[in-house]
Amino acid sequence: MTYTPPPRDPKAPPIRINLLSDTQTRPTPAMREAIARAEVGDEQIGDDPSVNLLCERVADLLGKEAALFLPSGTMCNVAATLVHCRPGDEILAHETAHIIAREGGAHAALGGFQITPLPGADGRFPPDAFRAALHPRSRYQPPQTLVSVEQTANIGGGTIWKKAALDEIVKIAKANGLATHMDGARLLNACVATGVSARDMASGWDSAWIDFSKGLGAPVGAVIAGSRDFIDEVWRWKQRLGGSMRQAGICAAACTFALDHHVGRLADDHANARALARGLSQIRGMEVQEPETNLVFFKPDGAGVSGDDMVKALHQRGVLLAMMDGRIRACTHLDVSAGMIEETVGRVREIVRGA
Repeated sequence: MTYTPPPRDPKAPPIRINLLSDTQTRPTPAMREAIARAEVGDEQIGDDPSVNLLCERVADLLGKEAALFLPSGTMCNVAATLVHCRPGDEILAHETAHIIAREGGAHAALGGFQITPLPGADGRFPPDAFRAALHPRSRYQPPQTLVSVEQTANIGGGTIWKKAALDEIVKIAKANGLATHMDGARLLNACVATGVSARDMASGWDSAWIDFSKGLGAPVGAVIAGSRDFIDEVWRWKQRLGGSMRQAGICAAACTFALDHHVGRLADDHANARALARGLSQIRGMEVQEPETNLVFFKPDGAGVSGDDMVKALHQRGVLLAMMDGRIRACTHLDVSAGMIEETVGRVREIVRGA
């Protein structure tokens, strides 16, 4: 087992349609201009005006007292749990949550936390499941200190936590002395799809963050928000984890540009995801989950092709997707056009016909 990603095979066909993830986006020419014009300073001593502006914008967007720029969403999650919890504490989250399945065990390795998986359809645990998992405080069981939700739920299919459910989770948590954390990697996708503001969506959550390197199209970065005291403690972990940077304004400027220009257009990604799902569902035997945002999960087995074989065949035709938890995941983003969606459906039909 090696952990280093292999270099791209130079003999592999060029990728023309990249549906692997919204992390695959490239900065637009206008975003690159914003990066080039960015005012910079030393972010590590609080002297980068572009970083400071971005943090002020996100704090206001999420309705929190303060915010902090970090290199990645994973670091946002890890730093948040390191602040909210102490070694031996218990975190409750959905069984497919990113903090369980996609962050290399960082929360256990760095914090000594145990994460209890909660069941629920489409990446969301119902409030009753959360309530049922709570136990009385005693020396026999770990202190339950944090509940975390993922908005949108990635493995669930890009599904949206409804505002009423979020409010109920917060109510239960506060009544039982737990802090609340929102992994908001695709939070703005949920906001655009529902019309609920980011401030309202994050209301009651002690910490929340948004990722800029996914659908918003920036090359790097995420911003976490919360109370001033919480962010002050996150600063300590930002330093410890190596996330305290220097002239990070060139990155922050891309994120601010994304807030100004790339939020509303997330609706285009959602429309393309619906078009992809609609086209795939018209292929006999194809099992397709109806998308709520920009993720489309499907299984081609009923059409006579395994998921792995479909992914390989599409790759040979210049279309990049991935298997995720037994299904194929396609992710729409600003570098994917309606024409590319139409071509992808056609390629899938072609592969099925040849099966």
